[in-house]
Amino acid sequence: MMEEKEKNTKPVLWNSNYLKVWIANFMLFFAFYLLAPLLPLYLRDTFSAGKAMIGIVLSGYTITALIVRPFSGFVVDSFSRKKVLLLCYFCFALFFAGYFITGSLILFAAIRTLHGAPFGATTVASSTMAVDVLHPERRSEGIGYYGLSNNIAMAIGPSIGLYIYHTIQNFNILFAMSLVIAFIGLAIDSTIKCRERQPIQKNQKVSLDRFILLPGWSEGLCITAFSFSFGIISTYIAIYSQEVMHITSGSGTFFMLLAIGLIMSRIIGSKSLREGKIVHNVSAGMLMSMCGYLVFTAIPNIYGYYAAALMIGLGNGHMYPAMQTMFINLAPHERRGTANSTILTSWDIGVGIGIIGGGAVAEHHDGYSAAFWLAFAINAIGVIFYFLYARKSFLRHRLR
Repeated sequence: MMEEKEKNTKPVLWNSNYLKVWIANFMLFFAFYLLAPLLPLYLRDTFSAGKAMIGIVLSGYTITALIVRPFSGFVVDSFSRKKVLLLCYFCFALFFAGYFITGSLILFAAIRTLHGAPFGATTVASSTMAVDVLHPERRSEGIGYYGLSNNIAMAIGPSIGLYIYHTIQNFNILFAMSLVIAFIGLAIDSTIKCRERQPIQKNQKVSLDRFILLPGWSEGLCITAFSFSFGIISTYIAIYSQEVMHITSGSGTFFMLLAIGLIMSRIIGSKSLREGKIVHNVSAGMLMSMCGYLVFTAIPNIYGYYAAALMIGLGNGHMYPAMQTMFINLAPHERRGTANSTILTSWDIGVGIGIIGGGAVAEHHDGYSAAFWLAFAINAIGVIFYFLYARKSFLRHRLR
């Protein structure tokens, strides 16, 4: 009877350490999303920057995050993960103070670009810490719920930021809010208690697969295609709303509907992830997301605008945690940091190229409509590649 009871007892998912990592990650992304949709407006109104220049300046953040993430995975796997997390988080929070001294476009571009480095490293360390504090039986499910911290931040961050901006027209208050929020997240992370793990042996040969999860290259290409589309949508939606849709506060609602879709799909999809339906979740999610980009582009009215937000959210919420589980399942346990850095690096590559490419297309072709058609086309290519190759590659090389 006792054996049967123990067998039926499910390990706790929301343990105290997982909850702390979750809340601190929410603070990280809330500080980020509070400013994200406003920075194109800030550059346009403060420095009279054009569409292409806005894309170049804002892409710097993603590029530096991209550069440091492969090395971040190696560092996270080689040293104390908590110490690495706290150091990176501190640097991320401190950079918000730099926005108060941006008196020129060049100085803003420099500070924003450098800010991407601690952001990239912190997200790798935080997601790896989340995996570490989860019970193995609840790991796939926990990865899905961990993403809710990003999604809830996305739901309320842009809306609050846009509301404050339209109410008081003061960017310095928004910069100060992000600074304080980030330091609160750092304080929460400092209270995490995790067991010491055996670091990688110092005399182990350093090779390319210590920085990039080579068996996941095809999944990485898919993620790059999907994030390319998301980078265009998330960066230019505020300006598109004002200049094309003539909606002054519609982008806040767009982000909220997008996040609602992400939250709903992660809650629904966690059950199928727990049952091991990883490939199913990825397939369903990417198809839904692709349809969302098509609706957004092909139906340029208020109905298509908001319907697409919900569809893209539902699709990405199903796809991303399942894809992250793919990377984890392709990697040995001692290379979780590398697995997490690889998927985040792939995401950054797509977002960075999307921001630059979207801005250039909008500048030299048919405005933002052409940029959004490009987003749909690249997304569709990623979906086709997944079904033709990446899905079969995962099933061949998975370790778990």
